[in-house]
Amino acid sequence: MGKNHINRRKFLKYSTCGAMSTATMMSSIINLRALNAAAISDSSVITSGDYKALVCISLDGGNDSFNMLVPTEIEEHSIYSRVRSELALPLNDLQRLSGTHRGRTFGLHPQMNNIRQLYDRGRIAFISNIGTLIEPMTPQDFENESKRMPLGLLSHSDQLQQWQTAITHDRSATGWGGRIADMINDTSPPYNANQNISMNISLSGTNVFQSGLNTSLYSIDRDEGAVGFNGYNDYAFLQNAVDDLLEQQYTDVFKKTYIDGLKRSRDSFIEYAAATESITFDINFPGSRLGKSLHQIAKAIAVQETLGFKRQTFFVNIGGFDNHDELLISHDDRMKKIDQALNSFNSALESLGMVDNVVTFAISDFARTLGSNGNGTDHAWGGNVFAMGGPVKGGAIYGHYPETLDFSDSTVDIGEGILVPTTSADVYFAQLALWFGVSKSNLEDIFPNLINFYNYRNAGNENPLDFLTIS
Repeated sequence: MGKNHINRRKFLKYSTCGAMSTATMMSSIINLRALNAAAISDSSVITSGDYKALVCISLDGGNDSFNMLVPTEIEEHSIYSRVRSELALPLNDLQRLSGTHRGRTFGLHPQMNNIRQLYDRGRIAFISNIGTLIEPMTPQDFENESKRMPLGLLSHSDQLQQWQTAITHDRSATGWGGRIADMINDTSPPYNANQNISMNISLSGTNVFQSGLNTSLYSIDRDEGAVGFNGYNDYAFLQNAVDDLLEQQYTDVFKKTYIDGLKRSRDSFIEYAAATESITFDINFPGSRLGKSLHQIAKAIAVQETLGFKRQTFFVNIGGFDNHDELLISHDDRMKKIDQALNSFNSALESLGMVDNVVTFAISDFARTLGSNGNGTDHAWGGNVFAMGGPVKGGAIYGHYPETLDFSDSTVDIGEGILVPTTSADVYFAQLALWFGVSKSNLEDIFPNLINFYNYRNAGNENPLDFLTIS
């Protein structure tokens, strides 16, 4: 216990002051690289002409993902049960996954029956013990203070931002989805024909993932879809009054800028609403936040050709994962909602014939401590995520699920059930970017630390993390 508490103090030290020196030293380099990303106008950035969409689901608060993906061999589950104590899920309740991973067997949370079936069908894969890193690290590196640490470990805001920006040593205003959009939108002629509606559509308002230097996002509502001025479509007199104001000529530069922004918003709303209003699915989407959001995303994908898109990103976040208390009850509810929503979304994509054109992937701040705090878990580091879609090489677990969850083993743990990631989030993102059409030569402009994990300059046919079929 003494060693664990010493490590905990060291962990906290590195998560604040220790990381700041790195951020200060590197910030100007990252800003220059972000500018380079926006300046690229090489059409080779996009390598395929077919429609592709990335759907990012952010599990805000830190998903307790070692209760999402659980070892099922008797001895391993016994260790898991001892370590997790009252938070352990009974072996017989788990959704058993088919096949083995490195000779081992695993199961999913009891509420993930649909996801288990999608996994067995090859539509879903898991990536294990993944997290934010600047460079490869072991618990020994952490103990010896010999490697650079990501900024703000254990911090919700910092870690969630790093999953969205892929910049782990600074606080960036641009996300990796936004930087990819900058590249795509800077091609000549524009790769996406539609210049009125952003290729980055959010169901959760403003987010850094979809924010670029020259690219903004288009926000829609999970209940209503496109949202215009209040009452604009309900009252003809109000519509006429608003249109009259917007069509007037304004000489004051500030008024003109403001009015131009309102006109773009109105025009985007009219175009988007007209395209999606008649889209329906013979599928029962759940009424949860995620279910409604994925329903709206399915509608948007259904009209991508009408709206003139060949590349799109979508973003939705769901909260409720910061389970310092009542973990089992809260996590059970979240896993059920994810399971139901993803199943409906996959069915909708199948009905559209778009399964092979869309990859849905999860991110989260961090995992949770393996050990209980009494009725919940605290902030940790490496955890498990999932990806879904036709291009996913599913029915498999990628990365390295820890050989043991026994956090008395210093080769795995740095104290109190906090695992050092063995797979960097950068290689996860890079594989998604390559599938989306980004060339290997442009990866460094989007992922500044990727070279520490994947030598894209000399990679040949080798992929960063081979869970997707690149076409």
